[in-house]
Amino acid sequence: MGEKIEALELFHPDRIASKILGMGDILTLIERAQEEFDEKEALRLQEKIKKKEFDLEDFLQQLRQIKKLGSLEQILSMLPGFSQLKQLKKIQVDEKELIKIEAIINSMTKEERRNYKIINASRKRRIAKGSGTTVQDVNRLLKNFAQTKKIIERFSKKGPMGGIGSIFG
Repeated sequence: MGEKIEALELFHPDRIASKILGMGDILTLIERAQEEFDEKEALRLQEKIKKKEFDLEDFLQQLRQIKKLGSLEQILSMLPGFSQLKQLKKIQVDEKELIKIEAIINSMTKEERRNYKIINASRKRRIAKGSGTTVQDVNRLLKNFAQTKKIIERFSKKGPMGGIGSIFG
């Protein structure tokens, strides 16, 4: 899959064929996720979501877990239909955006990560300066996080397949 030894993977002809045909490689993605994700951590996160305590620290931890799976381009290429969607919409996967998000969250205090609502204008300026980004970038992250949190809470209440627990467990 790459130039380094750790990029070597078992050869599965059926999976390669599916990937070439644009049907993705869900099995490899699932295997990678099972190798990288800690079951105890997933259960802890599930409990936090149920209690509506999901915060930016959890978000950062999940971001780091996703990065362990490989580049976003690699992960998305394993999803069925992504190659056709990418060709149609000229989708560009920007890894730099993940680095920016991580820098912004790392520039926050623990209190700010746990309760993003306390972040006022002066805190946003400090966070932006500390992360080498702009206040607009900080605002965008906070807005996206708030939306993500709402979606996660909605799924945990009545989500598909019995709620978010079935996704993590």
